[in-house]
Parts: sequence; C-alpha cells; structure tokens
Amino acid sequence: MVACFDCGGMPLPLDRPHVVGILNLTPDSFFDGGRHHGPEHAAERARRMVEEGASVIELGGESTRPGAVPVSPEEERRRVLPVLERLEGLPVPIAIDTSDPVLMRAAAERGARLVNDVRALLRPGALEAASASGLAVCLMHMRGEPPTMQEDPRYGDVVAEVHAFLAARRDACLASGIGPRSILLDPGFGFGKTLAHNVALLRALGRFRDLGCPLLVGLSRKSFVGTLGGGRSPGERLPASLAAAVLAYASGATFLRVHDVAATRDALAFAHAVRTGTAA
Repeated sequence: MVACFDCGGMPLPLDRPHVVGILNLTPDSFFDGGRHHGPEHAAERARRMVEEGASVIELGGESTRPGAVPVSPEEERRRVLPVLERLEGLPVPIAIDTSDPVLMRAAAERGARLVNDVRALLRPGALEAASASGLAVCLMHMRGEPPTMQEDPRYGDVVAEVHAFLAARRDACLASGIGPRSILLDPGFGFGKTLAHNVALLRALGRFRDLGCPLLVGLSRKSFVGTLGGGRSPGERLPASLAAAVLAYASGATFLRVHDVAATRDALAFAHAVRTGTAA
C-alpha cells in the first residue's frame, strides 16, 4: 500500500482517514437533491464543508441513485462547470463524479484533481481522458445501470466478483499510464447489490486491501444503512451512517464519502485516536 495518495498533484497522507464531502448539483439525488440551487450557493456549501473538515469535495451533476433517469452530457456539464469555476483556490482537491470523458477533460482544465466514476472508466474514451488529463481516479464497481441496477442483482460470490472487477480495472488504469499512487477503489455499496450483498462486502472489506490501492466507500444515508439502522428514512439515517463509516474505516477504508462532514469527521477522529493510540 502506498503511503500517500497523489490526488492530481495534491498529496493526501494515508496514515489517517479522509472525509470526502458530497455536493450533489442535481434535483433528484436521493438525500440532498435540489438543496444547492445556483452556482454561488453550491460553492458556498463546498467552502463550508472544507471548514467542517472535508479533505476532498466531490461535485456531481447526474444522480446515480437506483432508478435515476440519465441526463444529457450537456446538462451535466452545465450543472458542474460553473460551480467548479467558482472554487478556484480551494485548499483541498475537488473531485468530479462523472462518467463523461468530455466533462473529465473540461474539469481538469478548471482545476479538478480526481474523477470518481461509477462505471470505472468503461465508457468509450473515459480511460483515455482520465489518463491524458492527469486526474487521479476512483474506480467503482456497479452491476448494471442506475435505472435498473436494483431490480434483481445476482452474484455467485459477490466479494470475489467485485474484487476481480476492481483488480482488472486497476490494471487497465496502470497500463494506460495512470500512476499506482493515483488510484482509489470503491466496492460500490448499493450499486447493483442487495442488502445481503452489501453486508457481505462490508464484512469482507479488508480483503480488498491486497489490491494495493486505498479504498473509498460511500455508505452515507443509503437504504441498506437505513434498513439495518432501524428502518429509517434518508433524513433519519445519520446515526447508522456514522456507525457504518467507523466500521468501514476499521476494516481498511481510508476515504469516506459522506453527506454529513462535521459529524463524520468527529466520529472518525475518535476511532482513529483509539486505533492508533494517539488519544491525549
């Protein structure tokens, strides 16, 4: 495992957990869709998340929740690029949640450092765009596509199949010239997985560390977290989301993609202090 993640030229040490603050610029995301109206409002929210302790800010212009309807590439760019332009000089890296190679290139030109792609750079031109732009990458596993991925996902061995997929996509990135210190891997909780699949992946998260890349996980306020946390609605899932983040960190995840930055930062700081013996 590398000691430092190279996030598009901005180093992030891997001896502590990092919070990735989610900023959805969409009207239909499952939890915060429509909350951040206009580029100025969205940019101010990004700055607040940095103050709350986010190590990375992630902008997303297309919802990939189960059942989401795709938007045009032009609409996705219209949502994302004006916000990105207003965040010049932000002291933490900016990630772009996209599968669109044109947006990857445009975002890199405007200062983005990381692309988080739910399709693991499998769209035509995406791998080439990420490599040529110098972006760090996060490769996620997804079975199917968002509109239908939760209808009947099946696996023989979900842990082995996700592990093999991520290994293959890591190797493709390395072959394209993306450096080993610039690759994150994400098992894709909730993306074409049942409750049992998600639990199996979380229980076996440590197995993915042998892939040699830092792990990013997105568990925040997802439906299976709400189910296991007492059948809660998205707005009531913070306690279970914090428990999930701590469990994931204890199992080997370094980057936690969350909606609630300050609360997650505090929970992870506590877990890190106990785990490393650095408590005062």
